[in-house]
Amino acid sequence: MPTPITRGAISSKGYGFTNGSAKAGVIVDVSYTAPGTYTWIAPACVTSVSVVAVGGGASGSSASANNPPGGGGGGLGYKNNITVVPGNSYTVVVGVGGASVGAPGVNQIRGGNAGGCSYFCSTSVIKGGKGNAGSACSATGGTGGTYTGTGGGNGGAGGNSIYCTCGISNGGGGGGAGGYSGTGGAGGCNADGNAGSGGAGGGGNADISGHGCGISGSGGGGVGLYGQGCSGAGGTRTSPGGKGGSGGTNGGSGAYRGCAGPGGFYGAGGGGGAWCGYTSGKGGGGAIRIIWPGSTRSFPSTCAGNP
Repeated sequence: MPTPITRGAISSKGYGFTNGSAKAGVIVDVSYTAPGTYTWIAPACVTSVSVVAVGGGASGSSASANNPPGGGGGGLGYKNNITVVPGNSYTVVVGVGGASVGAPGVNQIRGGNAGGCSYFCSTSVIKGGKGNAGSACSATGGTGGTYTGTGGGNGGAGGNSIYCTCGISNGGGGGGAGGYSGTGGAGGCNADGNAGSGGAGGGGNADISGHGCGISGSGGGGVGLYGQGCSGAGGTRTSPGGKGGSGGTNGGSGAYRGCAGPGGFYGAGGGGGAWCGYTSGKGGGGAIRIIWPGSTRSFPSTCAGNP
């Protein structure tokens, strides 16, 4: 299998097929993994494509002695055999991950930032919805993103924060990114995050055992672009970041009296920042992958010859 050709934020691959649908070395897929708006031009002879879109995850909130819930994960949607016209241009939008908020050592009470939607052509064709952020004035975590397509899954909800009797909150964990046939795991706080389903990422947590108060949330697990694989486990006391699903990356760990963990790639929510305004975790950015010919290659398969 040829080595990927990387062009900035765009990675293209070529494969050889035995069914005559493509020749070895011919580029038959492209991935967009940096936030922004792009133009994809349908190659000669390509009349259909299959697309997966993952929305950006939200960042967690930041607080001192208030409520810092986790951010919701982005949704994943896919659609197969989308008709395209060779030579025509099509819009590709990759959603941004929500930026972290707060400043270490500064008493800032701020809500997190939502992620951005990812889509091909328009949000009515194929979309991975944005993860939503929780409010700094509420203990409730942000809701996960939705999706548009023939298959996919919603992002997991961010974990609720807990206000401790000692006057300091613990941050909620970030929600996992949506899967190919199931929902991302919800973040936790004083309990393990929930596992994802259908290839989704697991939710992060903020374990209070051993410290009691002032623990920032961990990020949720992201999701990969190469079809449905194993679902990500939720964060635990010994490994608090949510685990990636379908080849996505794990969420970062939150710290005791420190900053919250970021969401994994692609599309996971960040943890809530606790103690004296420590920064919340940023959301994992979204992504788009286009494969062709769409009539013979489709999601959510991960079989050999249909990578």
